[in-house]
Amino acid sequence: MANITKEITKEKEGIKLTNYLKYELKMSTRLVRRLFREGRVIINGESKRASYELSDGDLLDIIIDVKETQDVEPQDIDIDIAYEDGNILVVNKPPFMVVHPTKSHRDGTLSNAVTYYSKKTNQDFIVRLVNRLDRDTSGLVIIAKNQFAHQDMAQKMERNEIKKYYIAVVKGNFSGSGVIDKPIGRPTLDSIKREVMDNGQRAVTYYESLNSGVNMSSVILRLETGKTHQIRVHLSYLGYPIIGDTLYGQESELINRQALHALKLEFVPPGKDKIVQVISSVPDDIQLLLNNINAVPAS
Repeated sequence: MANITKEITKEKEGIKLTNYLKYELKMSTRLVRRLFREGRVIINGESKRASYELSDGDLLDIIIDVKETQDVEPQDIDIDIAYEDGNILVVNKPPFMVVHPTKSHRDGTLSNAVTYYSKKTNQDFIVRLVNRLDRDTSGLVIIAKNQFAHQDMAQKMERNEIKKYYIAVVKGNFSGSGVIDKPIGRPTLDSIKREVMDNGQRAVTYYESLNSGVNMSSVILRLETGKTHQIRVHLSYLGYPIIGDTLYGQESELINRQALHALKLEFVPPGKDKIVQVISSVPDDIQLLLNNINAVPAS
């Protein structure tokens, strides 16, 4: 069971317990009410009410995990765990895997695999996705194990406190570094494809070239915003579509998906104080492209 434990210092003395949870721990009003209602806020070994005033030296324990259910079938599918603690799980998603069941992909998803893992390890948490990746994009996906962790990470995502880095291989000689600040939207309500458009939502992508070949280049990208297909749209807009991206570029004989990988995350985990850096190894199909940027034409 994942707990949050805090020792109250003198400067927090006299603060009402409910306010400490809301303003110091940044918990939502809904979550705070539930914690008190279920007796999961403990001071010095005893459940306390919301009106309790904190004292110097108090030991606060908050019981986060409770039994929850979710309509996701557990399936014994291997997962590559890049980071795990009591509140979150970061998994390296392979290409061609959907993150959550849909009408067209009811099983074989990352959520099916993580649900099995949670039961196998006797954690029994439901899958709360903090970020998502396209089916054909590989790399790091964050899963929150409880409501508090999901809220905490979602707020950090909104405040741009989770740094998300990607690596891509693009068509053409792409060099330099800079920022792409172009709004993205859908031309029609039923359109899968997105595009840069004046009335779209703001989207910001930072880029830095790694290796520039005549026909192919590698680039590191960092997202400030997280719009659907953002990297793919922005690179295509600049005239450097991702190799293998059939929606925003063209098919390639070199790779059977878009050459895009969620490479690195930097964030402070829920309930912790120090930044962690999580790095995912580059898949073989993209690594092959990286190894041959100056030798292989981008067909």
